[in-house]
Amino acid sequence: MSPITMTDAHAADTEYLVRQAMNTGYQWSSLVAPPLYIAFVVSRRGRGDLSFNRILRSTWIGGLAGAGLSGGGAYARYAYSNADSVRLRRIETAYDTSVARRNDHSTIGAILAAVLTPAILWKRANIVNLVLGGAGIGSGVGLLTHYAKSAAGDAPAKVDIVLPVTPSDKDTK
Repeated sequence: MSPITMTDAHAADTEYLVRQAMNTGYQWSSLVAPPLYIAFVVSRRGRGDLSFNRILRSTWIGGLAGAGLSGGGAYARYAYSNADSVRLRRIETAYDTSVARRNDHSTIGAILAAVLTPAILWKRANIVNLVLGGAGIGSGVGLLTHYAKSAAGDAPAKVDIVLPVTPSDKDTK
């Protein structure tokens, strides 16, 4: 059995879509991990075992796990898909203003929280957990901000994608 090979364009499209999936996985898992961790700890051990350090650590480790899982799933999906359908999906994703705005809000939130969390909770947690956990929490808050703005009627503009027709495309039709 011969190995499956990808063209350079298909590999580039797959890599772009995997990065987007990893971004999305990090954002959602950073949002979901802290409440799930708090619920788990409170139900199993009680409130006495909760600490800022552990909550922040669960945030960035959950975000890392979510990014890895969603990136692996996206690679498995797009690497073995038709190159034309992957190209179309990449173009749709690249020009989707909602995705761009979601990533912008998430990045802004991550940067702000990575700086503010250590400033506020300096003596309550390890510095690595403060910075990385703060970035994860900020990423999740940015994600919520995006969806709240969209729900409030401030939806991003739609972009119509017009693909140029090459001379070889005209001859085949």
